Amino acid sequence: MTEVLFYHLEVQPLDRVLPVLLERSLERGWRVVVESGTPERVDALDTLLWTYKPESFLPHAVAGGKEDKEQPVLITTTPDNPNGATVRFFVEGAVPRVGELYERIVYLFSGHDPEAVVAARAAWKALGPGNTLTYWQQDASGRWVKKG
Repeated sequence: MTEVLFYHLEVQPLDRVLPVLLERSLERGWRVVVESGTPERVDALDTLLWTYKPESFLPHAVAGGKEDKEQPVLITTTPDNPNGATVRFFVEGAVPRVGELYERIVYLFSGHDPEAVVAARAAWKALGPGNTLTYWQQDASGRWVKKG
């Protein structure tokens, strides 16, 4: 059974939320794959993870290199899992379809994008059987509140 977490972004954008969630994943010793819907966003996320904090960076790589299996975080547009990740993030148009390959799936979607909300509802229905689903929404201060 896979734990699937739906994060409904309304107050803070993906670029502020994703690095924090990835840091927490690495602190727990998890390997992670981040799947994005477009190659352009993969490049933007790569840059973000190197520069989001002036005093540090998140160790990661864009998938496709010869050291992929050694990377704690890989960013990709494909369903592959070359680093043996147990956690998979779906962002920027990438939508989870099945969960059995991972201990945890984290799906981040924008509440300001009607198409993303529709895709999230469809994913909720598709992933419901056989998985543990939780829904998180930001309150006015940007703090995450478990809603379901």
